[in-house]
Amino acid sequence: MAQVQKNFGSHKALKGVDLEVREGEFFTLLGPSGCGKTTLLRIIAGLELPDSGHVFLGGRDITRLPAAKRQVNTVFQSYALFPHLNTFENVAFGLKARQTENSEVRRRVGEKLEMMSLGGLERRYPHQLSGGQKQRVALARALVNEPDILLLDEPMSALDAHLRAQVQEELRRLQRELKQTFILVTHDQDEAMVVSDRLAVMRDGLVEQVGEPREVYSKPRNQFVAEFLGAANIIAARRDGGRVMTSLGSFDLSAAPQWDEGRLAIRPERILLGQAPAGDPNWIQAKVSEAIYRGQSLDVWLAPAQGPADDYRLRVRTQSKEPLRPGDQVSLFFPPEDLVALDHA
Repeated sequence: MAQVQKNFGSHKALKGVDLEVREGEFFTLLGPSGCGKTTLLRIIAGLELPDSGHVFLGGRDITRLPAAKRQVNTVFQSYALFPHLNTFENVAFGLKARQTENSEVRRRVGEKLEMMSLGGLERRYPHQLSGGQKQRVALARALVNEPDILLLDEPMSALDAHLRAQVQEELRRLQRELKQTFILVTHDQDEAMVVSDRLAVMRDGLVEQVGEPREVYSKPRNQFVAEFLGAANIIAARRDGGRVMTSLGSFDLSAAPQWDEGRLAIRPERILLGQAPAGDPNWIQAKVSEAIYRGQSLDVWLAPAQGPADDYRLRVRTQSKEPLRPGDQVSLFFPPEDLVALDHA
């Protein structure tokens, strides 16, 4: 899509979005409520028209093509199952609307029900199904029409945490098996990291950053992306020759900042606890303010060894089995490749 804009009255929902989704990939639109991701999905589906810009599918401009004529199907947050139709009838609805032969309807519906582990539930009605089963029926109904693109509008938000994690893995497996293009809308960072080949982080009608989950998480472009994708330590800094100076100490970076004054980001799990070798750069001394045991990890909040504890609170996530208590002195290492100089935006 190119320069897609959409206004609702005085509200600018999309401010000129350029985005390319590759064929056969699982792509996620990630961002907070109101950032424009669902509007963008509805424009791809043909349920909304952009005020300007173009949407392409396989090189063909489909911007003004009616939704019914697009090879695109959508699974909505509410699943939108017909309550008066049983599972088989719900899945078969689109095929019958296209007057597909009955033998072909039975074959394709049966195939998708087996794929979604719904065999034996053909005659159950939506009110007789669990949340996870309803979601599988909605997926089967969308996939049975063999769309070029499957759009997923926060389809897992109504599930409990355990079932949501299970369905995320199943959805990822399904997409790889089908080798179809999936586009997911979600505000759940963990969900986006689990299922996506690539993701786009959105804010205020614009795309802030696009890339593979590991890349965007490890090398966020700006403070918004760094903080939206998980816990991040944001550190004010200024450049001094080949090093950067902060209130915590001076550091080497693997990629020099483009600014004289700005901010650094580092993930809590990338900071290492250990014994500082004499004269090695990127080590600082700190004292423990608080430590929280989380089973598989320990979250530790620290302050500079010198100066008031309220000046800065650094968060570290460690696998260390040694107990840490408020007031303990520790040495911290900041790997140069994990210290990221953020853009000002």
